[in-house]
Amino acid sequence: MIDFAIILGGFADALTLYNLFFVLCGVVLGQFVGAVPGVGPVTAMAIAIPFTFALDPLPAIAFLIGVNKGGLVGGAVPAILINTPGTPDAAATTLDGYPMTKNGKPEKALKMALYSSVTGDAFSDVVLITVAPLIAMVALKMGPIEIFALMVFAFSIIAGLVGDSMSKGIAAAAFGLFFATVGLDPENSTPRFIFGHFELYDGLPLVSVALGMLAVPEIFRRLSMIRGKSMAAVTISKTQKKEDRRVSWAEYWSCRYTILRGSVIGTILGAIPGLDSSAAAFMSYATAKQTSRDPDSFGKGNIHGIAATESANSAVSGANLIPMLTLGIPGNIAAALIITALMIHGVQPGPLLFHEQGRLIYGLFGTLLMANILNLFTGLLGLRLWAKIIGAPESFIFSTALLLCIVGVYISTGGLFGVGVMFFFALLGYFMNAFGYSIIVFVIAFFLGERFELSLSQSLNILDGDYAILLTRPVALVLFGLAIVSVYWFGIRTNKKKE
Repeated sequence: MIDFAIILGGFADALTLYNLFFVLCGVVLGQFVGAVPGVGPVTAMAIAIPFTFALDPLPAIAFLIGVNKGGLVGGAVPAILINTPGTPDAAATTLDGYPMTKNGKPEKALKMALYSSVTGDAFSDVVLITVAPLIAMVALKMGPIEIFALMVFAFSIIAGLVGDSMSKGIAAAAFGLFFATVGLDPENSTPRFIFGHFELYDGLPLVSVALGMLAVPEIFRRLSMIRGKSMAAVTISKTQKKEDRRVSWAEYWSCRYTILRGSVIGTILGAIPGLDSSAAAFMSYATAKQTSRDPDSFGKGNIHGIAATESANSAVSGANLIPMLTLGIPGNIAAALIITALMIHGVQPGPLLFHEQGRLIYGLFGTLLMANILNLFTGLLGLRLWAKIIGAPESFIFSTALLLCIVGVYISTGGLFGVGVMFFFALLGYFMNAFGYSIIVFVIAFFLGERFELSLSQSLNILDGDYAILLTRPVALVLFGLAIVSVYWFGIRTNKKKE
C-alpha cells in the first residue's frame, strides 16, 4: 500500500507554476497540430521527445501528455469544419460533425466536441487514478482468444454501421487486414510482401496510411472544386442564432448517457493494449445510433453522434496509460512515445513502478487532471482561433494542409518512401470511395491488423485443433455470439427489409 504522504507529495509536485507552464504549452501545441491536418499530436510528440532531455521527468512527461490531450480536442476542428479529420481519432466525428456545419451550426458542434472530449478524458483519468491495478488485472486475464473475439465483434459492428452494405464493410475490413500483413510476421518475424524494400520491414507506416486514406483524398476533392474564386474553406456565419452558437446546459445534460456510455467504452478498450481510440469512437457511435429513439438522424447532424465519438476517443487517452504504467505495455502509439520518454529519463514502467516511483506517478496523475482543466479553457479560447485558421481561403488552407501532410509524413517516416506510400493509399481511397467500400472500416482494420493476426495465431496454437476448449472460455463465446447477431442484424435482416 502506497503511503498517503507520497500521494500528497506527488500531487504537490504537479501543482507548481513550472509544471503548469509545460502542461499549458503542451495543450496549446497539441490543439494546434491536431487542428491542422497533416501533423497530428503523435508526430509532434515524437519530434518533442529529444527536446525534453534537459527537463526533469515530471515536466517532460507532463508536456507530452498535454500535447496528446490537446491533439484530441484539436483533431475534431477540421473534422467538423471541412470533413477532414486532423487525427485518425476524429474520423468518426466527421459523420455528424460536418453535417452540423452544413446545417449552419459549426460552433455548436465544436463546443459539444470540446465538452464531450474533456468529460470522457476526465472520466478515464479518474478511473486510472482510482482503480488502475484492478482494470490492469482484468485486461491481463483476457487471453488471446478473448482479444480475438473482441476484435471480431468490433469489426462486425463497424462493418454493419459504417457504409450502406455489410458485405462491402466486411470486404473493406479484410482488405485492411491484408495490408496489415506487410512487413515482419508478428509471431515468427518472417518478412512478407516487402518486395526488396527494407523500409517495409516494420510494415506500412501508420501515419502514411491514415493520412493517405482519410485526409489526402478529401483535400484533392476540395481542391478540384475550386473554380477560380477565392472562397473560404468553411464559412461561419456571423448572423447565426444565439442557440446555434453555444451548447446549453440542457443540451449537454441530454447527452449525459451518451457521454457516459462513450466514456465507459473508451476506458475499457483503452485499458486493453492494441485497441485504439478509433475503434472506441466507432463502437460508441454504433451503440449510440442503435439505442437512439431516432437512429435515422445520425449522419445528418445529430449532436449525440459527436458526444458519442469524442467522449470515447478521449477516454482512451487516460485508459491506455493503465497497461503502460502497471504492466509496461503501451496501449497505443502515443503511450509508446510516453513510455520511451520515461525510459530515457531512467523510469522503468512495470508492476514495481508504484512502489519505486510512487511520488512521480502521482505527480503524473496530477498533471493529467491539470491538463483536462487547461484543455477545457484553452479550447474555449482556442476553438475560435483554430476556426479562423481553417476559415482561410480554401485554395490556401487545402494546399497548406497537403504540404503539411507531406512534411509530417516525411518527418515521421524519415524519408520520401512514406510520402509515396501516402499517395498510393490516397489513390486507393479514391477508388474505394467510388465503388462504395468504406475507408473508415479499412483504416480501423489496418490499425488493428497486427494485433488481430497475433491473437488469431496464438488462439489457434492454444486450441490446437480442439475447438471444445472454447467451451471453457465463456467471455469469448459471448463475444463471438454477439458478432454473429450483429452480422445478422445489420446485414441479413437489413437486406430483407430493403427487399
